[in-house]
Amino acid sequence: MSHSHSHDHHDHSHAPSVSSDNERKVLLSFFLIFTFMIVEVIGGLISGSLALLADAGHMLTDAAALALAYAAFRFGRRAPDARRTFGYLRFEVIAGFINAITLFAIVAWIVYEAWRRFQEPHAVLAGPMLGVAVAGLLINVLVFRILTRGDSEHVNIKGAALHVLGDLLGSVGAVMAAIVIYYTGWTPIDPILSVVVSLLILRSAWKLLVKSLHILLEGAPGDATPEKIAYHLKGEVPGVADVSHVHVWSITSGRMLATLHVRPAAGADIQQVVRAVERELQSQFRIEHATIALQWNDEVSSCSLSRTVPRAHAHCPHDHDHGPQEYAQ
Repeated sequence: MSHSHSHDHHDHSHAPSVSSDNERKVLLSFFLIFTFMIVEVIGGLISGSLALLADAGHMLTDAAALALAYAAFRFGRRAPDARRTFGYLRFEVIAGFINAITLFAIVAWIVYEAWRRFQEPHAVLAGPMLGVAVAGLLINVLVFRILTRGDSEHVNIKGAALHVLGDLLGSVGAVMAAIVIYYTGWTPIDPILSVVVSLLILRSAWKLLVKSLHILLEGAPGDATPEKIAYHLKGEVPGVADVSHVHVWSITSGRMLATLHVRPAAGADIQQVVRAVERELQSQFRIEHATIALQWNDEVSSCSLSRTVPRAHAHCPHDHDHGPQEYAQ
């Protein structure tokens, strides 16, 4: 049997398509948060407010998270090389994972400081506290709006936005505490609201941690499990007799890959079957790259079809009378 190596349309580029808009809004958000963090630290020290200091501490981690997110985007733009064939896309997921961990650390610090304030109450100057808290709230609303415009589901952007959302809630708590102290003089409201706000952060932090860790562990996306893929292909693609050994995972948010074995039905046009499988993986499961191994009579063929939407190539090594027909693009 003859064999063919067709590279004319080989396009296995895994170069990332990082949006420059994401980079710009992360960088702008960083400068806004970092600048106001300094203001909030000064305001917290002058007023004696734990809520402001906690918010300033959160702003510090926000600034670090945004700087990390920006660095992740810059690294993510680097082209693949011989040692990293998928480039640096996974760096973005690592950034989201670190953001989640720091959110847990922030909550622990706030709770600890609040407990100390309950043991030893501090005087709080409500006037300066209220002014700084309102300004911080406005800054956080602005930054959150910047981050959530456009691609807000990206794990890196989402991680940074969750930090800012937690900070926004912290600013709301600081404003409420300042108003209560101003009119009633009841200072315990300051640490109480700090704890309430910190607990609200936990749910978002947990979701981000689970999502980023799932990607790092190469878990299957929820809407593209091996079972769903196999069931869909067998039911919807003519000429597919069986689908097995399905593996699917994400390199980063929105970049899914898969490998699978496809057994064609007797007499099926192999080329049409493979192209139909490719189309279904892209349209139904958003899998942009799939490596398809053809299988007859429970034997995997010597021809593995590596498909990258919309182009493809086939590597068919020399057949030693193992039975399968060969496919060449």
